[in-house]
Amino acid sequence: MAEEQGTQGRTTRSRIAHLYRRAGFGARPEELDAAAARGYRVTVDHLLDADATDPGVATMADPTFSKVFGDFMTVRRHRRHEASQMMLWWINRMIAATNPLPEKLTLFWHDHFATSLQKVGSPELMFRQNQLFRTMGAGRFEPLAQAVAKDAAMMVWLDSNSNKRESPNENFARELFELFTLGAGNYSEADVKAAARAFTGWRVSPRTQQFAFAPRLHDGDAKVLFGETGSFGGDDVVRLVTGRPECARFVTAQLWSHFARPVTPDDPLVAELTDAFTPELDVRALLRAMFLHPEFDSASTRTGLVKQPIEYVAGALRALGRRAEGVDLLRALRQLGQEPFVPPSVGGWPANGYWISTASSLGRMRFAEAVARDADLTPVASVSRRARPEAVAHLLSVDGWGATTTRALEKVADEPRSLLTLALVAPEYVLA
Repeated sequence: MAEEQGTQGRTTRSRIAHLYRRAGFGARPEELDAAAARGYRVTVDHLLDADATDPGVATMADPTFSKVFGDFMTVRRHRRHEASQMMLWWINRMIAATNPLPEKLTLFWHDHFATSLQKVGSPELMFRQNQLFRTMGAGRFEPLAQAVAKDAAMMVWLDSNSNKRESPNENFARELFELFTLGAGNYSEADVKAAARAFTGWRVSPRTQQFAFAPRLHDGDAKVLFGETGSFGGDDVVRLVTGRPECARFVTAQLWSHFARPVTPDDPLVAELTDAFTPELDVRALLRAMFLHPEFDSASTRTGLVKQPIEYVAGALRALGRRAEGVDLLRALRQLGQEPFVPPSVGGWPANGYWISTASSLGRMRFAEAVARDADLTPVASVSRRARPEAVAHLLSVDGWGATTTRALEKVADEPRSLLTLALVAPEYVLA
């Protein structure tokens, strides 16, 4: 399709600013200038096809993990420290990455295959899962789903070690169908029971903390799954479920809902986009079709999402050239209601309207005040009072302010820090 389709008179720079908000965490002015010079389609290609070695994070050391022996409280403090360092490491990757799409996609898969440190207990296992999403998240969906099914953090989270021939545990099989691949109503209870039997014997080795198979605990008898009969194992279940047309529609709807605006699998737009996803279930091909679709830049899409706290915090720090540091940031995320690696349930985090509440607004205001206190506001302070609302919009890569926000910003234009604080909580910035 031609680049002009769907622009609705918007400049290339504005379209790319929207792309970076959705495919990443926002862009700095100099990034937008460079991308606008390349053009929209080339920028999409750059985000999707860039080399895996990102210079922005190439020198960033991965978190380290070690075993500590001692009493319960000693071990607990050690794991809390490791968890905090891992959380800050990931937020800093979101901020520093030259190409933010891999981190945004990792965040999507973390929400989609939601797994919580609170039950898993091991920061190292959560880190391994995070790296799995980062390295496989833009490829084909079936290999990703196969890897997640054997991921130690997921197996602990959904009780794989208790899934035995004599007493199958249905937790993983049920969530695989309902939340990860098909959606409610697209499988039967008999399918869940058959899949649970197929996954029996899948374990986390206590020695290696990796996937292991225990044949003596596996149910090798014939099973009927989605109308097919065979002595299916867990790999077969993932192959069969990802091959169903409902899976392609469900995952397409999930990705569009996260990167564009909420839809359901029966939306005609999903059917159109699914053509780009199938038959290989190629995530990169689907993302390309999404970002180039005219509807991606429509007015309803541009205002269709509310930034989740992680996106909000990472985006603000990225725009201001800051880094994630210390417990104050983690406390702010906790107060805002979203900590990385700690989703509230297997269903992941709530979206959109949930984050528009009095409590959320107060949390954003506290964070905005803290960030503005130490921000370099030279680009705003160096221009005339009249030009400052536009200057702060440029700094935050906001297309522009509505009349109500403009009036509010003009009232505090004499004080750049107050201006930035108010801009960071304005609807035009909070909407992704």
